[in-house]
Amino acid sequence: MDVRTLFSPSRMSFDLQGQTKESILDELIELLYNDGKLTDKERFKKAVLKREEEFSTGIGMGIAIPHGKDSSVTEPCVTFGLSKKGVDFASMDNQPAYLFFLISVPESADNTHLDLLSFISRKLIHEEVRNKLLNAKSYEDVVSAFEEK
Repeated sequence: MDVRTLFSPSRMSFDLQGQTKESILDELIELLYNDGKLTDKERFKKAVLKREEEFSTGIGMGIAIPHGKDSSVTEPCVTFGLSKKGVDFASMDNQPAYLFFLISVPESADNTHLDLLSFISRKLIHEEVRNKLLNAKSYEDVVSAFEEK
């Protein structure tokens, strides 16, 4: 999987301001929309929140990987966000999330979201990757962290 096409400088925020799950999602979705990868923000947000109702995507270790599959998404991609303060994302370990990866795929994308989820999760198992991401300040820092392992 090519990290350089999966991520984009225009779909990254290194200073998310949201203090709730919903406000973080709003910020990430706005980045996605502004990058032209989304045609309907509200529709996609509903898809992501519906998924969150089934099971929180706060996986622990300071990470949340919300995802949605909807016809409003123009192509599979990932939006990255970093919160300096941390946000309660109903994580499995009851700890705040700092690193956010919003996976967005079109309705017709079969299991693409599962492939992306698996790829990201395998990288984030490594503490050095997480630490690099927590200190990331640019697209290149994020790409470098993912190319690490």
